[in-house]
Amino acid sequence: QVQLVESGGGLVRPGGSLRLSCAASGIIFNIYAMGWYRQAPGKQRELVGTITSGGSTNYASFVKGRFTISRDNAKNTVNLQMNNLEPEDTAGYYCKMFGVRTDYWGQGTQVTVSA
Repeated sequence: QVQLVESGGGLVRPGGSLRLSCAASGIIFNIYAMGWYRQAPGKQRELVGTITSGGSTNYASFVKGRFTISRDNAKNTVNLQMNNLEPEDTAGYYCKMFGVRTDYWGQGTQVTVSA
């Protein structure tokens, strides 16, 4: 059974940093692309960025070089390092595994950026 569990969310002041992690189990992790998404209240879920099985990354335009996605295949984790956070980054953050027949989602972790 595939399971994705996010952690690392919390409350941070504008300009601060957070590091989110997503731990995967029940899969051969290193063969799948992974992604981070976010959803703010009243808004649609949007893509933050993706990382391929080989480690290549792509980011949404709003990231503006502030976020970095990485993966540790030995630990079955994908990480999202977020720097210079803005109030507009407040949202639930979700990791996603791009499966062969279906995609899998974690339960999400809340990030709140506020003074």
